[in-house]
Amino acid sequence: MISCEVSGTSSPGRLGSPARWRAEVLLVAGVSLGQSAVYAVVRLADMLTRAPLKDSTAGLNHSQSTREVFDLVYQLLGIGFTLVPVALALYLMWLDGQGSVLERLGLGRGVGRGGAGPDAGCGVDPDAGRSAGPDAGCNARGGGTASDGVLRDGARRAAWGDAWRAVGLFVLIGAGTLVVYAAGRALGVTAQISTNNLNAAWWTVPVLLLQAVKNGVLEEVLLLGFFWDRLEKLRWSPWAIIVGLAVFRGSYHLYQGFGPFIGNVLMGLIFGWLYMRRRRVMPFVGAHFLLDAVGFLVPGILRG
Repeated sequence: MISCEVSGTSSPGRLGSPARWRAEVLLVAGVSLGQSAVYAVVRLADMLTRAPLKDSTAGLNHSQSTREVFDLVYQLLGIGFTLVPVALALYLMWLDGQGSVLERLGLGRGVGRGGAGPDAGCGVDPDAGRSAGPDAGCNARGGGTASDGVLRDGARRAAWGDAWRAVGLFVLIGAGTLVVYAAGRALGVTAQISTNNLNAAWWTVPVLLLQAVKNGVLEEVLLLGFFWDRLEKLRWSPWAIIVGLAVFRGSYHLYQGFGPFIGNVLMGLIFGWLYMRRRRVMPFVGAHFLLDAVGFLVPGILRG
């Protein structure tokens, strides 16, 4: 007789131990943002030993080939492979056997951790729905007619709420970013940032938008979703998590100078505090996308 459970919780000594959670944090960080942080520190040291930061340039979104078709292929491959650690993190969270990972992160139809997910209102007893009629309990679509309507309304409200919060965060953080960048340039502690170094092509704008999506998903799902969850399981206090992840967020921006480091730490503190209140990742993914999309596209529009 097979005793393993599908949820993956049959071996708590291995699957639910602090040693496992610490290893997951280190491994996922090592193939994603942690690796970027190490390179950022080395690049900062390289820039500081060459010239003052005010005379240095930090570039993003570089062309990978002089041939247009292959440059596009390289760009798409880079975006896809960069998101693999996100898939790994979601898979590791799925192994916890604690329900829908998307609902736990506030990425699905529900209202975030502790709220009503897409299966709310469904009876546990499979016979309950049959005995009470075709519209009671759980039907073949996962819920009764009335329940489906409530879930759809709840999903729409959650989506609109996420969208408005994303726009609000974009305005707040975007204004702060401009102030911090200008101050950093004036003080000589921030490199000049060039956000679009792609060759002009028909796919340049779509690729820049995909890069913005990639950055939002990678950073916010890993930082506010996966790493937060694991540090919480390791019994870190909420503010220790917020401060630790904020400093981590700033560290992989050090290649741009000390100004962006400080700006991203402040951004991380704001994001962390707000995430602690509602436990929905989606508004932060949206805000990050808007910040990067504007940052990637507007300089070229102003120049052109």
